[in-house]
Amino acid sequence: MHQGPIIETSSDIQTKSRNWVRRIYDWMLGWAETPYGIYALAILAFAESSFFPVPPDVLLIALAIGAPKKSLKFAAICTLASVIGGIAGYYIGYGAYEAIGKPIVDAYNGQPVMDRISMWYTQYGFWGILIAAITPIPYKIFTIASGVFTFHFGEFLLASVIGRSIRFFAVAGLIAIFGPQIKSFIDKYFNILSIIFTILLIGGFIFIKFATH
Repeated sequence: MHQGPIIETSSDIQTKSRNWVRRIYDWMLGWAETPYGIYALAILAFAESSFFPVPPDVLLIALAIGAPKKSLKFAAICTLASVIGGIAGYYIGYGAYEAIGKPIVDAYNGQPVMDRISMWYTQYGFWGILIAAITPIPYKIFTIASGVFTFHFGEFLLASVIGRSIRFFAVAGLIAIFGPQIKSFIDKYFNILSIIFTILLIGGFIFIKFATH
């Protein structure tokens, strides 16, 4: 009996998308079991800053759990590579948005996020950039948007260093202090932790500003 064409439902498409991301996730974790894990971490952190879909945190956590005493070293490498990748993302937005940046942003449905980042920058200046750098929005959208809207490069770079450091050193530090058992807590409350760290950081800057005047 002849069967008509198989029509995929939205549920089928979402399942395929999740499976694709899961395969990348598992592939990333696989590097933690090889001697090249630290190099893979640097490459993935760089790539995630402009186009790669899975954040390097998953590999950072796996490496830190495998060698807790090296957790801060892993965080430093991850931060440095991510910031360098962020600079590449900035210049994609600045000079190659239509050809390279826009397809990346569209792939992540990132236009509303870009509009929000522009609004934050207009209203709060550097603090808006810092909020965007730390909050759980895709970092690649932040870096490309910064180039598109020609944010001050020095402020963008400072916000990236602060934001990436907080994100990665917080994860590595928790594992270094509490060990592997903290992993499930980080996985569950990562976004909330990012927001808390942001509030504490901005609050600290405000306190210093008023305390020194």
